[in-house]
Amino acid sequence: MNYKKFACINIIGMLILFCGTVVSAAISGNVEKNGIGDYNQVIDSTTQAPVSQADVALPAKGYHTRTDDEGRFNLGAKIDAPTIMSVQKEGYKPFSLTVDGNSFAKPIVIGIEKTNPHDIIIDKDLYHIGDDSYSENSANAGEFRIKAIGPFYTKNFKVGNIPPNDDVYLVIGSVIGIDTKMARDMGQSKVKTTYAAPPQIFFNGNMIAELNLNGDNQQIKIPRNLIKPDSINQITIKSGKNLFQSAYIDYDDIELMNLFIETKSKITAY
Repeated sequence: MNYKKFACINIIGMLILFCGTVVSAAISGNVEKNGIGDYNQVIDSTTQAPVSQADVALPAKGYHTRTDDEGRFNLGAKIDAPTIMSVQKEGYKPFSLTVDGNSFAKPIVIGIEKTNPHDIIIDKDLYHIGDDSYSENSANAGEFRIKAIGPFYTKNFKVGNIPPNDDVYLVIGSVIGIDTKMARDMGQSKVKTTYAAPPQIFFNGNMIAELNLNGDNQQIKIPRNLIKPDSINQITIKSGKNLFQSAYIDYDDIELMNLFIETKSKITAY
């Protein structure tokens, strides 16, 4: 967007608000910043066992490494502004976390979860949505390294039979760069005079959510009546627009990573 802005993202204890629901991020996303030991580590969130040969990356910086036999890793890249860190391992749900220069002041332990048979990995890549038109002071502009694919992202994917008693969620691993009024009010944006409409999430052509804040592990419940079992389904994410620009359409530039469908069994009350 063509205005000066800056987003500050707290990775521990930050509140994420969407669809009228407040949920805690980071901790619920299986991240523990405990400062124990002398190294960063990736573990299995259930067994607590180290996860070796997991891919750890800062996609915007083109930096990649792998965990050793004890799940340990080091980041050899300088982090000046909020950026997305990704952790991926075959058989596990893709994981990402927004980090900044203070994130690794002490070692962190990252717990990743194994997939279940009905989870669907939609996309594990980093995408820049918008119009590539933003000032050097725009939110996270210093971390935007890839060109925008346009004002929206869309992907088709196959959905199998989902157990009737399961709730179904779209999970967005990480998103940065959102400059809504709510993001400004929550201190994520320092813009004083303008803001953008929130990005919109569509499932099979129906809007199911708006994203008002930056953050990690954002979960959006998908209405079961919108899901086409044993068929091709579609997810679309549309960038917000600058609400104070009338001469032309000015799209907000955002980056997001790790999209997947997660199923959770309903708890039956007796």
